[in-house]
Amino acid sequence: MADRVLLDGVDLQVRAGESAAVTGPSGSGKSTFLGCVLGLIRPSQGTVEVAGLNVVRMRQRALERHRSQHIGVVFQFGELLPELTPVENVALAALLAGTPSQQAYEQAERLLGELGVPYSGVPTGQLSGGERQRTAVARALVNEPAVLLADEPTGALDTVTRDSVAELLFEVPQRWGCALVVVTHDPDVAGRADVCVELKGATFVPHGSEVRP
Repeated sequence: MADRVLLDGVDLQVRAGESAAVTGPSGSGKSTFLGCVLGLIRPSQGTVEVAGLNVVRMRQRALERHRSQHIGVVFQFGELLPELTPVENVALAALLAGTPSQQAYEQAERLLGELGVPYSGVPTGQLSGGERQRTAVARALVNEPAVLLADEPTGALDTVTRDSVAELLFEVPQRWGCALVVVTHDPDVAGRADVCVELKGATFVPHGSEVRP
């Protein structure tokens, strides 16, 4: 049996200062799409350009360096280290990218302050869900990425917290001058984006459109 095609001729351009939302049912290929942008999955053909370079053709070490410098990611459950404080979680991302220690911690404190997160000695695991996601956004922004990817960033939040985090996310392109791509099942979150597409039949269609046979 032939392998299933998850992405076929997809085309999405998101420039600095712009946002896009990608929707679609489970199993439609949204995670595969994110994996391609991150360089974790190499498509059999086509290009995936991030910050002016085609990540499909990059060698592993160069790809890892490019990813840490130019791509930030926010996951559904934050993926933070709960025993570390918010500032330690955010600074760690900068340290791993080669930022000097003092500068990393200064950047972390500044970002957390701008995003309204307490960054004292409280472990991240003791923060509210919304505060943890704001910490995750700060971590994703600390290296000043060209693109911020958000994978179901509000999926684990209540309605009020969801709206707060979504508002913050969609302010990011203008405030920090990067592109934003959000993968979400939530139509209210997707509707905030400049462009909203749905993954149907292995391709992108305008949200709510039918795929013609």
